[in-house]
Amino acid sequence: MGWKETAAPVLTRMPAVQRPEGHVPFRRKMYWTAGVLVLYFFLTNVTLWGLDTGASQDLFEQFRSLLAGGQGTVLQLGIGPIVTGSIVLQLLGGANLLGLDTNDPRDQAIYQGLQKMLVLVMVFLTGIPMVFFGNFLQPSAAVAQSLGIGSLGVQVLLFAQIAAGGILLLFMDEVISKWGVGSGIGLFIVAGVSQSLVGGFIFWEGEFPNQGLFPNWIDLALGNVSNIPPLLSIDGLSFLLIQAGILGLFTTLLIYVTVVYAESVRVEIPLSHARVKGARGRFPVKLIYASVLPMILVRALQANIQFIGQILNSTLGIPSWLGVYSDGTAIGGLFYYLSPIYSRESWMWWLGSTPATIEPWQILIRIGVDLTFMIVGGAVFAIFWVETTDMGPEATAKQIQNSGMQIPGFRKNLGVIEKVLERYIPQVTVLGGALVGLLAVMANMLGTIGNVTGTGLLLTISITYKLYEEIAEEQMMEMHPMMREMFGGGD
Repeated sequence: MGWKETAAPVLTRMPAVQRPEGHVPFRRKMYWTAGVLVLYFFLTNVTLWGLDTGASQDLFEQFRSLLAGGQGTVLQLGIGPIVTGSIVLQLLGGANLLGLDTNDPRDQAIYQGLQKMLVLVMVFLTGIPMVFFGNFLQPSAAVAQSLGIGSLGVQVLLFAQIAAGGILLLFMDEVISKWGVGSGIGLFIVAGVSQSLVGGFIFWEGEFPNQGLFPNWIDLALGNVSNIPPLLSIDGLSFLLIQAGILGLFTTLLIYVTVVYAESVRVEIPLSHARVKGARGRFPVKLIYASVLPMILVRALQANIQFIGQILNSTLGIPSWLGVYSDGTAIGGLFYYLSPIYSRESWMWWLGSTPATIEPWQILIRIGVDLTFMIVGGAVFAIFWVETTDMGPEATAKQIQNSGMQIPGFRKNLGVIEKVLERYIPQVTVLGGALVGLLAVMANMLGTIGNVTGTGLLLTISITYKLYEEIAEEQMMEMHPMMREMFGGGD
């Protein structure tokens, strides 16, 4: 008896959001999407009961917007467990260790149940160390004393709250995927990053340069900023680029233009219908063929590596060659070199923002490791993403043949179509994944508006672009029901 027969009774009975029986009108999809987003914003502002906020550390501070969570809130874990579970499933599926045929309804149900089971496991594996080890989520002594359950009892309550939030986010994602528009994970990332972007432009409280871009410029124009160096000097140029935010604005706009341009660059393979004369189409192979979503997997892997390092350091203590920590951040050892570049202050040693114990050659090694990790990781995870989401040459060739289309000038043969697609899809997948990795590191190194991570900015722009395309397609199908039948979305 194989593992499928053993696990099927459990995995096929995992709780799931019911699929709509027929076509869901566009307006109703928007209502569901808006409702889930309102719930998401509400939950990111619900503080954990029993938490000592003054003594807690934000373990994933640099990944916060990317993980779509809220420090010290019910959504403390964010989409981390969902993404980590997807990484494990992608690797198992990519290595063909599962033996599941996603075209078979029973195997498809097992696959979805296995995905939920992995998310539950990741909720426990991520949440338990975060609550019970280190200083990441400290229990409130006052609550422990008032309830008479001790610190351990309060920690159990904290874990129960963040576990419930992680599971709830899983079903919120499923609601949007089945009843709404787009992907829940994508929308949560856009929501989190957009908050940081808007704050980076208009946040008014504080003093220069700890405000938004526009308030800083207004203070400069009104002469409210003192000790401004001569603007034509090297120090003046550095002041304008970094403290005045011009470099961050330039980087943000550059990433936006590059991603939108890359989304529009494509190789179009002509198609014609084998039986209907004059019926023609094109299959687009975009430069970012695998989308930017595999970058979540790469960054989540980096976040988990840092998480392991911080847990080991806070609980067991580790040798200096493995990691040297200051205020919960690696400043030396292997875990320092494996930590991603978060901002320009992480590598511009000549500004005096890096610890004096870190030498320039160490920073250069860290930059090289981060670039290699992101470029190679982006390409590798893009390949896994394409193969496990039925976007590879073989799966795409089957889809084209099943639709009755063929490539003009070639025989109507599955192998022929697959060979033509193999000329483009693998190369474009690797190139697009590497390009996205390079852009993410560059954005982090140069800084962006609101200190949004490069990966978060890339994801937000790409997801918003695809969401716009999907909304336009939904509206077109709503206006022309025949098109919905052509795309297989009929009632």
